[in-house]
Amino acid sequence: QVQLVESGGGLVQAGGSLRLSCTTSRSFFYFTHMGWYRQAPGKQRELVAQIFSGGSLNYADSVKGRFTISRDTIGSTIFLQMSSLKLEDTAVYYCNGYYSLRDYWGQGTQVTVSS
Repeated sequence: QVQLVESGGGLVQAGGSLRLSCTTSRSFFYFTHMGWYRQAPGKQRELVAQIFSGGSLNYADSVKGRFTISRDTIGSTIFLQMSSLKLEDTAVYYCNGYYSLRDYWGQGTQVTVSS
């Protein structure tokens, strides 16, 4: 069974930083790609960042230059380093893994940016 467990969310002031972690029950290389999505109240879930098994990265325009996705060298945890946080970054952040036409999701972690 594939499990994704997020951690690292919390309350931060605008302009601050947070780092999210997602640990998988499988190796990172089990997935075609992994990434982070977020969902704000009343809005659809949206892609934030992706990291592919070959090393390519993909970011939403709204976070480029502020967020960085990475993985650990062991290959079971991915991270999302978030800097220069804005009020509009407030959302539940979900870890995602994609393999064999199926999406796997974590339970989500709340990120709240205050003024």
